[in-house]
Amino acid sequence: MAKKPSFFERLTGTVNVDDYGVEETIEVETLSEAPASPDLEDDWMEEENNEGQLTVDVYQNPDEIIIKALVAGVRPENLDVSITRDMVTIKGKREEAKQVTEDNYFYKELYWGSFSRTILLPQEIEVDESTASEKHGLLTLVMPKVNKEKQTKLKIKTG
Repeated sequence: MAKKPSFFERLTGTVNVDDYGVEETIEVETLSEAPASPDLEDDWMEEENNEGQLTVDVYQNPDEIIIKALVAGVRPENLDVSITRDMVTIKGKREEAKQVTEDNYFYKELYWGSFSRTILLPQEIEVDESTASEKHGLLTLVMPKVNKEKQTKLKIKTG
């Protein structure tokens, strides 16, 4: 049975020379076998759970913070956007129509499956005034910034 590559091997694309019967000691080998907490590696593996990370553009103008993300191929019912005053989470699932068998692919580079992205915002936003729209596969979130300099005069009631 083939041994599953370590986190380091996956990260760097290296292979463990022990798997190929090489008996020389190589410095890289010691790196891939560096003592690590088994619990830490197991936690990392559980976190990974084959979920993709959505790519985004985040920018601002004087009044708003804007987030753009490509969600082509995602049905609106498979997309979830949650916002708070300082954070946005976008989750979704892109489903593949299984019309072709694996043997017939020459390239298979598109991502299919669940994805998510949490973005910490550089400034607080007005949650109730934020909008989300999708056009041609581009999701656009427009979130007005909280105006901390805005002042309101309160009338004092006499009783």
